[in-house]
Amino acid sequence: MSGRHAHMGMSVTISEAAEQDAEQIFRLQYLCFQSEAALYGNYRIDPLVQTLDSVREEVAADCVFVARLGDEIVGSVHGQISEDGTAAIGKLCVHPRLQGHGIGARLLRAAESALAGERGARTFRLHAGHRSESNLRLYSKVGYQRVGTSQGSDGVPMIVLEKQAEAYATTA
Repeated sequence: MSGRHAHMGMSVTISEAAEQDAEQIFRLQYLCFQSEAALYGNYRIDPLVQTLDSVREEVAADCVFVARLGDEIVGSVHGQISEDGTAAIGKLCVHPRLQGHGIGARLLRAAESALAGERGARTFRLHAGHRSESNLRLYSKVGYQRVGTSQGSDGVPMIVLEKQAEAYATTA
């Protein structure tokens, strides 16, 4: 089996989530966010208490992208635009066995370009838990800057990061 892992990152495709993907996204979030919950000793974080119906609604209404390896969904990200042109990006997750292949960055890029291109986003905003080192590293690598902190609804202190969408205006 281990021989397959070397080129796995190459065959992963990113696409917009379809309605029938909701169940796999739901299961993947649950799997991925267990480790995040353990990091904070808090099992009430949003992705762990979200219902399948709620995931279905997000897929239908918002900007949700998935990473696929064959038929398996191995990553997902959720984006939502607010009235003021700020796009909130969240619930970025990649299957534990596929982390470190740049899939998270590809999902972020897909969500950003769709939110800017199709929905007119001017600013991207995301939240990261203060102990989530790998997420914070990824976000700063792709151009996000820390703009402040907030308290999650679940009580976890979050770092708020933002990035301007100008870069996408030229390519759209």
